Amino acid sequence: MRSIYVGVAALNQTPLAWANNRENVISAIEEARSAGVRVLCLPELCLTGYGCEDMFQSLDVARRAARILTEEVAPRTTGMVVSVGLPVHHLGAVYNAAALLVDGRVVGLVAKQNLAGDGIHYEPRWFKPWPVGEVTTFELGGAPVPIGDLVFDIDGIRLGFEICEDAWVAARPGGRLAARGVDIVLNPSASHFAFQKQTVRRRFVLEGSRAFGVAYLYANLLGNEAGRAIYDGGTMIAAEGVMLREGPRFSFAQFSMTAAVVDLDAMRMQRARLSSFRPEVAPEGEVHVDFTVPGTETPSAPLVRPSWDSGPHHDEEEFTRAMALGLFDYMRKAWSRGYVVSLSGGADSAACAVLIAQMVDQSVHELGLEAVRESLAHVPGIDQASDARALVGLLLTTAYQSTKNSGAVTRDAARGLAEALGGTHHELDVEDIVVSYVAKVEGALGRKLDWEHDDIALQNIQARVRSPSVWLFANIESKILVATANRSEAAVGYATMDGDTSGGLSPIAGIDKAFLRRWLRFMEEVGPTGGAPVPALDAVNVQEPTAELRPQGAGQTDEGDLMPYPLLDAIEHEAIGGKKPPAEVLTSVAAQFPEYAEDQLRLWVRRFFTLFSRNQWKRERYAPSFHVDDKNLDPKTWCRFPILSGGFREELQEMDGEMDGEMDDDECDG
Repeated sequence: MRSIYVGVAALNQTPLAWANNRENVISAIEEARSAGVRVLCLPELCLTGYGCEDMFQSLDVARRAARILTEEVAPRTTGMVVSVGLPVHHLGAVYNAAALLVDGRVVGLVAKQNLAGDGIHYEPRWFKPWPVGEVTTFELGGAPVPIGDLVFDIDGIRLGFEICEDAWVAARPGGRLAARGVDIVLNPSASHFAFQKQTVRRRFVLEGSRAFGVAYLYANLLGNEAGRAIYDGGTMIAAEGVMLREGPRFSFAQFSMTAAVVDLDAMRMQRARLSSFRPEVAPEGEVHVDFTVPGTETPSAPLVRPSWDSGPHHDEEEFTRAMALGLFDYMRKAWSRGYVVSLSGGADSAACAVLIAQMVDQSVHELGLEAVRESLAHVPGIDQASDARALVGLLLTTAYQSTKNSGAVTRDAARGLAEALGGTHHELDVEDIVVSYVAKVEGALGRKLDWEHDDIALQNIQARVRSPSVWLFANIESKILVATANRSEAAVGYATMDGDTSGGLSPIAGIDKAFLRRWLRFMEEVGPTGGAPVPALDAVNVQEPTAELRPQGAGQTDEGDLMPYPLLDAIEHEAIGGKKPPAEVLTSVAAQFPEYAEDQLRLWVRRFFTLFSRNQWKRERYAPSFHVDDKNLDPKTWCRFPILSGGFREELQEMDGEMDGEMDDDECDG
């Protein structure tokens, strides 16, 4: 029996952070060597970082990456086979490539054939797809190396590549690699987190290993790499349709390595049994490498997944862990000293505060207090924090800012939650500032402002006067101000610009309100695996969501101003995700929500389309948000829509001919 010990690594890289990226690459190689790994797959574009954006077009970036590869990384691979991702400038084009290093030298480059150009991905803006079957040479480190659609033969072991998107398409390269007799397929990836996405990855890894009769090695990035996308790791090794090992997800470590033994003879016999297997007897594009790969008898540990990864609260667990890791890396890589949250006592700001506390709890649970303090050594006083609760007090500042329309319920909810989490909490009364602004404008206009004629303006001024004080806290403490608007509100512009949208980071702007409310109940009653629930959230969860900006006797609620949140999210899914016109959306939601009269549903559908089109300018101004599912409204990464448009007027008239498709101006909130 011929077997080989193979490994995959997840790396927490940062675009253009050369020292960090180089150290993680070399550390992963050294750990793999110490463990006896012979073949190691590292993630896509791991030398530069995946999120370099237009800097991929820089010749200096590609040259610097090539120099690090040949002069600093390659010498560390003696006795091993290692793949490393980097951009390559060739014949006036840029390619997304994986370099194969064998025993201290680069033996070839394989370029990505299928580029990711949907959702948050813009690879076709920077890279060119490599043509199938083409091979040429490229000068690297002063020497020519083959580049293209290559298969490597190393001591009789045949290796090929599927680079990330290559495995997601129908005509994936793995089928041609199988015909070329490949034993091991390496997949260096940069696959961002989205709900349930790991299930899809497992499927193509397992099916690839079975259908192609190969060992399949899947490596991925880890952490908040460039600001918006969060990478969950989730490395995998499979053979013959069986998952041999799966690495941890959402780790706070700088890298993690997973390894397993693959039985080459067993895979080859399996291929021989397949009647569908038709080998290419004279394949082209082969690189024969003179290197003897040492054998191994190292046992492969059984696959062990964390208990939460298939539990009843899977989405809630994934969300908690993804956001905690995203916040940790954002703070660390921005050299920030923590976060400031304007804690209103409502659901959205409560969710932000709880997630920041989870950032601390989960990082300390995994890494230990000392390692977390070392990661955040730039924060003054971090060395004095004696436990996770003390860290929360140092890193999380909250402020409740009341006006005469605020109530004791929200004040007590904010105070109780901040105390339960351990945050540093402040209470400010800003009514005098509201009164001052209103008086100045009344003097300028020569009339009194009143709720009958100036409803939206009087609501918004209360939200806006809260912004300067929390910005002041953030500036004084060198912390990031967190904007607290969610995706449901972003869809219809139900947020005050320069009010609750103020901030440098808007972490929950990609999450709908219905999910947030469900997640808050989960955090109150259950909590994440290995962690504790937050009973203080009861004071938040029992409330009907309200902006609390109208006089208390008005009985203001968010859903009263808009529509029921589950319905709003369903309309958004059909209208924006499905690109359906109003009439089709009405038909769809009428079937989903039979408890509402059709006339009422028609009014709500009209309200959604009108407010969505009117408020694109707000979405353009939102602070960066985390991408956690495939329904994001972020115009910079997912959902593009014109700032000025026809506002669906004709489409709304078609839905209901007797109405003109207009809405009252006061429904356009600024």
